[in-house]
Amino acid sequence: MIPVMPKVVLAYSGGLDTSVILKWLEKECGYEVIAFAADIGQGARELEGLEEKALQTGASRVYIENLKREFVEEFLFPLLKSGAVYEGKYLLGTAIARPLIARGLVQVALKEGAEAIAHGATGKGNDQVRFELAVKALAPQLKIIAPWRLWKIRSRKDALEYAERHGISVSVTAEKLYSMDHNLWHFSYEGGILEDPTREPPGDMFLLTRSPEDAPDRMEELEIAFRRGVPVALNGVPMDGADLLTKLNEIAGRNAVGRVDMVENRLVGMKSRGVYETPGGTLLYDAHRELEHLTLDRETLHFKQMVSGRYAELVYYGQWYSPLRKALDAFIESTQEHVTGEVGLKLYKGNINVTGRSSPYTLYDPQLATFEEDELYDHRDADGFINLFGLPLQVDGMLRKTWRDEVD
Repeated sequence: MIPVMPKVVLAYSGGLDTSVILKWLEKECGYEVIAFAADIGQGARELEGLEEKALQTGASRVYIENLKREFVEEFLFPLLKSGAVYEGKYLLGTAIARPLIARGLVQVALKEGAEAIAHGATGKGNDQVRFELAVKALAPQLKIIAPWRLWKIRSRKDALEYAERHGISVSVTAEKLYSMDHNLWHFSYEGGILEDPTREPPGDMFLLTRSPEDAPDRMEELEIAFRRGVPVALNGVPMDGADLLTKLNEIAGRNAVGRVDMVENRLVGMKSRGVYETPGGTLLYDAHRELEHLTLDRETLHFKQMVSGRYAELVYYGQWYSPLRKALDAFIESTQEHVTGEVGLKLYKGNINVTGRSSPYTLYDPQLATFEEDELYDHRDADGFINLFGLPLQVDGMLRKTWRDEVD
């Protein structure tokens, strides 16, 4: 009898790490490897030939699932509505994709009767936590295999040598060792030459955005419409989420909008440098924020800004499936009830200027805001307001003066 090999489902991209891992799981661990890839907008070029490559490398079966709609509607739009930005700069393009990919891994593992899932995240990175927390939440009975924490390969150079020994074709070279991650929301780059924070990223590295020097010498205007916090139209033309984001990526990219170069604090405790391109997402964040300023009252807006910071941490830390994230979503969803309207933007060489904003639920009243005479606001009412609002400060000042007089 031919022994039945245990099955493992591998998060497979066809890159250096996961190609080497596929062969290692089969050759060194004796697993039947099922490769899983999620199409979340990384483009046909990255997916082309992926199934054939996985099978040639040793996979017994390959799943490539189109999850763009789920990615936009169930992950990106909730992220947008939350306003979450990690450490004030990172729009979480890699972090927000991991819980969706992990969900796909779990679904395939359960369908195939696999005993484990495997991923190519390193022991120093954030993705290992994101994948594994999602699996623990969705299917705690599954085993998790993280080769970078188990094998003797210690660097991408080692992995490249392993690939060469086993005849695995990879696009990475010893001269170009930075890693990339691409989806409908962003491109990210890290490692290799980027590990020197004093070194400017090479210009030919960027694939979504032009540099300001190469951007058009004229401004480009556009208008984004939202309904309950969700973008629904561009320049008056209704679009579904994926199409709208694709179009915004093109517009923002050619106008040099959306690049971020930052040294961030990883969850595992070290600092790392990440370079990101999020062109369309940057436009959506700016426009959405402007509409919230028009439609949310002060106390709700300020409290939501605090929630946004915590939400960003939950996404970055891999806690998407946590009860707290779900609870925060309930609050955020209630704040979006009236975030409906249009925002006009003008783009020029990396700059975004708001040209106007409107909403049927606006809280802005020209009659109240005007410096001209009006019938709704009596300036004399400010006396009582300031006296009451400033009472704690006045009492504190009086007491401190008394203490100083007694000491003197």
